Amino acid sequence: MFRTARTRALPPTCTARTTRPTARTTRPAPVPRRASAAVAACAAAAVLGALLAAPVAQAAPASPGAERPSASAPAAQGRHTGPQIHRFLTWLYGDHGPTRQQRDKHVSAFLKGKQEQNPGYDVILCAQNTPRDIEVGPVTVGQSVGFGWATVTAYWGDGTTSTSTAYVALDSRPIELHDVVCAQ
Repeated sequence: MFRTARTRALPPTCTARTTRPTARTTRPAPVPRRASAAVAACAAAAVLGALLAAPVAQAAPASPGAERPSASAPAAQGRHTGPQIHRFLTWLYGDHGPTRQQRDKHVSAFLKGKQEQNPGYDVILCAQNTPRDIEVGPVTVGQSVGFGWATVTAYWGDGTTSTSTAYVALDSRPIELHDVVCAQ
């Protein structure tokens, strides 16, 4: 069974006007702090909605053992598929994070630059130390945006977990980790 992205409608507050005409004036009404947060949330929802509305050519199987290509949604020729990305991320992250050689050969120049700007912090693991275990979730492939991504969960020695989203460019040769976004 393959997962597909769903398009969500924007919240009703996104269509609300920020001006309120009155008999005395047509100046915009002051926007309360809560409205500013709502506007920011609407902008974020619009960006996310645009990404999710993009056609998904192939998504990862619900379980790692069910890696069959979807007959109804062929991948673009020469691009990485969901199962390929899942295998790559599982191999790259391993149990405790990528090795130095994996970081040198299978990480994009963009992500290497991000690492240089954050010395003392591992941008691939979103941490300063080594996790006890790592798990890669299902992969979503957005052919129109040119990326595949998956949630990566790190399990720490103190019993806590942290998550991040790992992105792989579909056209990268060889396949490489393009970016990581850490959850807050």
